[in-house]
Parts: sequence; C-alpha cells; structure tokens
Amino acid sequence: MEFVPGLHQLISRQSDGTKQLLDLLLGTSVGFTILLAVGFSLLRPFNSVVYAPKLRVADDKHAPPALGRGVFAWVTPVLRTREADLIMNIGMDATVFLRVLRMCRNIFLVLTGLGCAILIPTNLIKGQKFPNTDIVTMVTPVNTFGSANWAITICAWLFNSVVAGYLWWNYRAVLRLRRQYYESPEYQASLHARTLMINDIPKNMRSDEGIGRLIDKVVPTSSFSRTAVARNVKDLPDLIEDHNQTVRQLERTLAKHLKVASKLPPKRPECYPSKKDPSSKTYPKGQKIDAIEYLTNRIKQLETEVKEVRLTVDRRNPLPYGFASFDEIEEAHSIAHSARKKHPDGTTIVLAPRPNDIIWKNMPLTPHQRRIRRLWNNLWTFLLTLVWIAPNALISIFLVSLANLAHVWSAFADSLAAHTTWWAIVQGIASPAVTSLVYLVLPMIFRRMMVRAGDRTKTARERHVAGKLYTFFVVNFLIVFSGFSTVWAFVSTVIQNTSTGKDAWTAIKEADVALALFISLCRVSPFWITWLLQRNLGAAVDLAQLWSLLWSFCARKFSSPTPREMIELTAPPAFDYASYYNYFLFYSTVTLCFGYLQPLCLPACALYFCLDVYLKKYLLLYIFITKTESGGMFWRMFFNRMVFAAMLSNCVVFLAVWVHGDGAKMEAYLVIPLPFLMLAFKWYCKRTFDDKIHYYSVRHKLHDPEATRANVFAGKKNKLATRFGHPALYKLLITPMVHAKAQNMLASVYGGRLSDSNAPGTMESGSVSGYSDMFVLDNMQTPGADGVGRTANAIPNGIEIVPESKLDFEHYKNRAEFGDEHGNHGGLWGNAEDIIRPDTPGSQSLWSGSDFSRPGNPHDPGVPRSACPPVPVSGPYAGQVPVSYDGHGDIGTSHHPLHRQESWDQLVSAASEMGNTPAYERHQSEEQRAPLVGGFMGGGRGGYGGLPQEDAEEEVHDPMSYDYFRGRRQG
Repeated sequence: MEFVPGLHQLISRQSDGTKQLLDLLLGTSVGFTILLAVGFSLLRPFNSVVYAPKLRVADDKHAPPALGRGVFAWVTPVLRTREADLIMNIGMDATVFLRVLRMCRNIFLVLTGLGCAILIPTNLIKGQKFPNTDIVTMVTPVNTFGSANWAITICAWLFNSVVAGYLWWNYRAVLRLRRQYYESPEYQASLHARTLMINDIPKNMRSDEGIGRLIDKVVPTSSFSRTAVARNVKDLPDLIEDHNQTVRQLERTLAKHLKVASKLPPKRPECYPSKKDPSSKTYPKGQKIDAIEYLTNRIKQLETEVKEVRLTVDRRNPLPYGFASFDEIEEAHSIAHSARKKHPDGTTIVLAPRPNDIIWKNMPLTPHQRRIRRLWNNLWTFLLTLVWIAPNALISIFLVSLANLAHVWSAFADSLAAHTTWWAIVQGIASPAVTSLVYLVLPMIFRRMMVRAGDRTKTARERHVAGKLYTFFVVNFLIVFSGFSTVWAFVSTVIQNTSTGKDAWTAIKEADVALALFISLCRVSPFWITWLLQRNLGAAVDLAQLWSLLWSFCARKFSSPTPREMIELTAPPAFDYASYYNYFLFYSTVTLCFGYLQPLCLPACALYFCLDVYLKKYLLLYIFITKTESGGMFWRMFFNRMVFAAMLSNCVVFLAVWVHGDGAKMEAYLVIPLPFLMLAFKWYCKRTFDDKIHYYSVRHKLHDPEATRANVFAGKKNKLATRFGHPALYKLLITPMVHAKAQNMLASVYGGRLSDSNAPGTMESGSVSGYSDMFVLDNMQTPGADGVGRTANAIPNGIEIVPESKLDFEHYKNRAEFGDEHGNHGGLWGNAEDIIRPDTPGSQSLWSGSDFSRPGNPHDPGVPRSACPPVPVSGPYAGQVPVSYDGHGDIGTSHHPLHRQESWDQLVSAASEMGNTPAYERHQSEEQRAPLVGGFMGGGRGGYGGLPQEDAEEEVHDPMSYDYFRGRRQG
C-alpha cells in the first residue's frame, strides 16, 4: 500500500512528545481532580451558602437528604438517593438529565470494553511496525491494512447496537417517568396541565367566544372551556423593566454613598440623565446631576406611568393568542393531540406551557414575522460559523501540531527542537483551553438569537440553544477542525512533490485525498484524548464551585454590594441545561467518531462520565435549581442528536475501511446499511413513544353540552385570566433596599424630598370590565413575611431597611422579585404558581361595571394561607355575603367556602394591627427591630407612585381571590 509521501517521517516526529504529553496530562488531570475533590470536602461543611444552598431554602417536601458535618458526609446521600426520590427533590428536568448522564456512562463503559478488547489487539498485532513509533500511534489503524480492518466493521455494528439499545431502554424509562410526572399531585392540581394555548388567531376570532369556536372546529364534542384572549400591553413591560433597573441603580448609588456608616462622603453622587427619560432634555446637556435626587424622582415618575398604563390597557386591542382551560386534564391533552395537524383558520393549538415559561414579547408575532426572523437567525448562525473558521483553522493547524508552525517559522523550529517537552505541554494544553473558552460565550450569543428568532417559551429556547451549540461545535470543532489539518497535510504533500520536479497538477492527481483525510484524523486523535482527560478536571472545578467562591469573595470584599445583590448571592443558581447537554453530546460525538481510530478515546470519555455522574448529582441535589421546568422535554433533543452522532461515526468507519481495507471493499459496503438502520430506529421510537410522552391522553370522551355548560359556571374557580395574563398587568414593582447600618443617615440624604403618594385609594382596585385578562391590583393589602397583612391606611415606607441577619435568600424566597429567578415558580420552595384546587367552587364571570370583583378562595393551595390574611370589613357592604354571576344573567349566592359556618367575626379575628414595621421583624424585640424609613420618601412597600407592592417573604398572587379585593368594600 502506497503512503502519502513523507507520511512515515510525519508520524515518527511526534512519538516521544506525544507519550510524554499524555503521561503528564493523565497525571495532572487525575491529580488536580483529586485535589479539588478533597478541597471541596474540606470546605463544604463550613460554607453551606455556596455548597448547599438548597438545604436552607427548600421546603420539607422538596428538601434533599440532610448532610452531616463530616468531611466525606456528602458521599453517602449522593450514592443512596434513588431516582424515585430525585423527582420530588430536584424536579423532572434534573432527573432526566441525570438519567442521560448515567446512560452515557454505561454506553461508553461497554464501548470501552468492546473497543479495547477488539481494536487495540488487532492494531498492535496486525499493524506494521515502524521505528520510533509510540504506543499511542500503534493502537490506531494508521498502520493496519487489508483484512485486519474487518475489526473496525465488526465494532461499528456492535457500537451502533449498543447505542441503539441504551437509547431504546432509556426512551422507555423516560416514558415511565413522564407518566409518573402526569400522575403526580402537583401536575394534577396545576392549571397549565388542563390548558391549551391558541396562537395566530385571526382578527375576527380574537375574543373569548372566538377561542371557543376555534376549539369546536377541532373537536366539536368538546366541553365548554374557560377562555381568555390576550390584551395588548404595549410599552408596559418596558416601563416595568426600566423601573426595576432604576431601582437597582439607586440601590447601588446609596450603597456606595453610605458605605461608611459613621461618615458621609463630602460630595453627593452624580449621574447623567437616562436616555429613556423624556424629561432628560430639560437637564443641561452633557452635565451630571445629583444621582440620588434624580433617580428618586425617576422612580416615582415610572411608577405613575405604570399605574396610568395599567388603568388604560382595557381600551387596547386584543392580541392573536389566547388560552382555554378545561375541567379535565384528559380532555385538554386529547384536544391538543387532535389539533396536531389541524390549523383551524390558520391557528395553532398546543398544550399551554407553565405561565413563567412564556416569552411574552414573542407571543404576538405573526407567522410571517417568525419566518423572517428565523431566516435571519439562520443567516447569522451561518455567518458566525463561517467567521470562526479562520481562528479555528489556525488552532487546528498550528496549536494541535506545532510542527506545522515550525515548517513556516525557522526560528520557532529551532526552539521546538531544543525544548521538545515544554512545547509538547503547550501543544496539549493551549488548544483545548482555547477551545473551551468558547463555551462561555456561545451560549449567551445563541440564547439572544433564539429569543429574536421568535421562540415562544424559555424551555423551547433552551432546547434550540442546545441544538445550535451542538451544530456549531460539530461543524467547527470536529469537522472543520479535523478537515483543516487534512487540507494542510494535503497542501504540504503537494508542495513536497512539486519540489522534486513534478508539475502541480500531476502532484494533485497523485495525492490521495481520502487517504490524506484518514491519516490526518489518526494524527489529530491524540488531541482528543488530552481534551477528554481535561474534561475530568472541568467536572471537578464544577463541584468545587471555584468561580462562585471567587466572585462572592470579591463582591463582598472589593465592592459595595447592595442588599439585593447580597441576597441574590446566597440564592441557588440556575442550572444551564443547554450548555451541559451540548457538552455531553459533543463528548459523545467525538468519542464515537474517533473511538474507531483511537480506541484510547473510549476509556478517557468513560472516565469522565463515571466521575461526572456523581458530581452532577450532588450539584443538582444541593446547589443548582431548575429555573424553568419543562417536565423532561430535553430528552428528544438529546436522542435525535445521539442518533446523528452514531450516523456520523459510521462515515468515519466507512472512510477507514475504504482506504485501508482489502481490495474487494466488502467491509466498507457492510457499513452502508448502518445509517439507514439508525434512521429506521429513530422513526420506530418516535411512533412508539412520543405521543405517550407528550400527551396524558389521546382519546377524546363525549360530553353532554348542556351538562358541561352548567358545570363551567358552577364548577372550579377560574384562574385562567390571572395565571396566563401578561405579568406586566399585575407584576409587583420592587422597592429600593438599603442596609440597616445606613439607616441613621438616610434622613439627611432624603429628608423631605417626596411627598406621600401612597395614600389609600390612589389606585383603583377591582377588575376592569369587559376584559378577561386585566386585573388592576389594589393598594389596600400587602402581606408580610410572617403572613400577617397590613391594612390599607398603613403608613407607607420609602426605603426597605434590611438588617444584617436578613441578608439571605432564605428570608425572601417567596417574594416574586427574588423567587421568580431562582426556582420558586417550579414549586421547589412551596406550591407552584399555577396550583389550583379542582374541588373549589366559584364563579365564572367578572362583574361588569360594578364595585364587586370575582369572589375567590383565600385558602387556595397555590397561595399559602398566611399570604391571604383577612382584614376588617367595614362600610355599606360589611357583613354581606359575596355574590357571583351564574353565567345566565342572574345574581345568586356564591358557593364560596367562606359561607361554611364561618362568621365574619372569625374572618377578621386574625387581622394585624396597623403599623409600618416589616413583617419579618414583628416577632423580634424592640431592641432587635430595624424599622423602615417611612413617610418622608413616599413609596416603599407601596411604591413611590402608590402602586401595590409585596412585603417580605410571601405575597398574594391571585387577584381572583375574594380577600384580594375586599378593600373595595371599606368605607
């Protein structure tokens, strides 16, 4: 067999350096991994904020197993916690993630046994021997020819069978987990489980009644549903975002200005007016102004604008999407299943996601806008991939093999010859390190791109980000990376041939491109061994949380963090599923492709997964949370790409046995069916499992229209409008927080700057007539951290004082401004946001044009009992029973639970006294209390503009509950 000219010399050059490099990396990787694991074990008992935040904030139902104070006390819970317990402790997404991790571990352990038992002996025994060839090169098929390459074909069939077998087995396991998820009490009691989302509604159907007619076109025998069409909130979300950013800016300004508790700086802080502020033109251009005064007035102005927009949003047009909720989960899922291929009047009907999963700004986009955005998004993705080819080519040509750089740089060639070991270390570390740095930037880029592309949900965005990352990595870091090494080798061969007197065209024709590609892949394979070994060190770094420790230390010691930032530092961080799924997929793809050419990649990958399966289990049990729960829907994305990875590896096998096989090429032809068999396997799994995974029921039951119509108005309380209304309509605005140590100096900084704008009655409460998803929050009730509410005429507080003992997420986990970003929507700290009680009767429709609001249940499981404390009822309606609309024009007595032998005296017996002390301090002694600064700022928990705010840990989420609007009946 004729080689590419100069091949033997190219291979022999790297023998000693490669062996030393692998020995060094194996030692350093294992050594540093053990060192980090021991360091973590020593630090963990003394830093629960970083290493076990979930133990402090999770409720009893969702808390992970307790940890002892011993150095290795964390090992036992990780080993003994089973999958059945994981679902409750960490959620469905994290449970499926760990199952995928265990599947990868098992796959590559089996492949390691097969590959090392078949390929390594074959290549060592049958391969041709050359002097100065190291063991790493000898185990590759670069020197193995003829019938010996049947071993690669046999391994290809075995490897594909192992991958398919584990995928099928785990597909069944995911199906079982999904059915358990559907049967769980939380899912059965959630509103989104029985709700449909209707997109792209035509203008003539954009009403509550129109949504019902659209569903009837899909399933004419469906029961009557509760429907809610969306309303246009226009610039309200931007106003709220601007308000929150301004509050944070004011907090940072105050934190720096009041850093020294005993002394104020001689100069007040200054800033430039915001470009978003319409009044910024009234200030001198280019001149700074007093920051505290400006930001305070800006916050008041924004709160007033938010209030005005909320009061006028009912005059705006409906949007092309809405929701429909049913009494039974089975019916909602069966209708969604029936509507998969039906698009009545151009609409799309799907199961509704969790309310916090929705990307609201993308919901109104038309199909045409989405197509255009996707087109541009794909174009930008292609350009990003194209732009990265140049630096990636330089890495693949020069960093992977420094000998290539020596060919064109004589001075470096002398240094390389003089310091072989040193440059071998640089070669093995520099290229993987540069490659890994891209991990940090690409997810953020693709996440923004997916939002601009029009993704409707955050979980869909994360799955698409994982898919885009995988595509980018495979193209750039696998195909282009390896291909450019081949191009360089091909060009070098042509140049070498022309130097002997041959013309260029003859030299090109004589060069075997397929053989050059095969040899290039074998030569680059040691890089992937070193890269996979480095992943073990990366897994240990994840466990040690070095970045969190460093960032927390620097933030506390070298800056002036605000109380809000200090609280957020102690919150459990969100787990980046998109990045980690991409890592696992890419590691698996690299190992499957190079495992045939370099069998040592198989144990390197198996070692990583064996280690990471336990480290990630600890991280998900005790440190990370799932920010937005999808119910394990990442599985299909992972499955599809694992099938693709197996098919791509078959192409590598075909190349290897084609260029080094026997003359008949039979071993190459037997590889051809494998990709088609994997496609058939994918189709089989889709047809067998997908419907059962995605739908609780696919069979539709017949309903009596008259009976279901009566049941709609006499049945469960309807929370559809508030749960699936735009958060900007009822989202609570945040209040500036200041550390208690600066409390005594606040009066001198703020005294008399704003009048009290938070007097009772400044915000009109109640429902807005005629619109199903607009509820303006009233100003009379704000629950405290201990569940005790304050009456409407409580003195407002301008700044929330946070004592040192309360600078912990544990005290604020139920407040939306903190909990929404750290897992509270998924129910990790209590009940999920859309939990309902199916047996709670209530009214269906809102009062139109009256002073009454819909009665509700103040003890709904979705809102803690303490979050809805009763308040005194006075005025002309005191003592009257709530009334409801029966759906037919008659007013009747509600079946609300308040009517069950429960007197109004009992309802008001637990009402708290008036006052402005924060709820979480009401149980402290007078000496321990750190009262809020109130009155002179105007705002505080009630806001600068008189808008409703939440107080301390718990809040009233449900504007539909009766207690929420009882303030309208006072006086």
